[in-house]
Amino acid sequence: MGRLRGFLWLVAGLVVALLAGVIAFITLSRATAKAATSQTESKAQAPVVVAARAVAVRSLLVAEDLALKELPADSIPEGAIQKMEEALGKVTTVDLYAGEALLMQRLVDPDIAPQEGRMALVVADDQVLMAFPAQDLMSKAQLLKPGDHVDLLFSTNFRPPEGGDSKRQEEQSTFNVLQNVTIAAIVQEAKPSGGSQARLPEAILLAVSPQDALILKFLKDAGGIPDMVLRAPGVEHTFPTDPVDANYIINRYRIRLFSVE
Repeated sequence: MGRLRGFLWLVAGLVVALLAGVIAFITLSRATAKAATSQTESKAQAPVVVAARAVAVRSLLVAEDLALKELPADSIPEGAIQKMEEALGKVTTVDLYAGEALLMQRLVDPDIAPQEGRMALVVADDQVLMAFPAQDLMSKAQLLKPGDHVDLLFSTNFRPPEGGDSKRQEEQSTFNVLQNVTIAAIVQEAKPSGGSQARLPEAILLAVSPQDALILKFLKDAGGIPDMVLRAPGVEHTFPTDPVDANYIINRYRIRLFSVE
């Protein structure tokens, strides 16, 4: 009887040991599989747009500023841009360093929408930002966009110099006031006019020198009529131009004037 009881205890011990081994094996297998999965996930790569070079704050991003880089998926910060086209044409709100991942929250669209409170301004240290009325035909046709380079033309009337012919009246002259001016941004009206879905431009923000800003203000306050002409991309040299008045037109086109007595 004692032998039987001892045998049963031996069998029970073996069964318990076997179950413990099975449980330990299953637990170890699951832990190993989980670790392998985590390691695989940590090694997964994803493309991220980074700065190819140092970029200053308030700069308009171009293709040369950007590069794609593969980073571990679990180390990509929230808001990181993963497509080049999502960053092109945006303006930086902070300084960027070479290799730094671009975050959407650190970029803004240069098309200003005042009611959204987001402004993207590209202005050099020696320039000022001037709001110019969007009254010329080019602006009204919505053919201009931030980053464009334009020339400003003005037509205004001038009085004859003092001491000259007192019978002469004011004469109109048209001239190229400023060349190669950068459009920093465009302010659009808050609400569409006349029920239209599109918002028309209300003002053009120009990056100019302080002296040029005074010139534009003088001509605008004097009642001059402005027009903007758009330059081709990459063309930044100065064009030789001559002011145009009545005498210029007469001489240029050899117009013969006859007096009636």
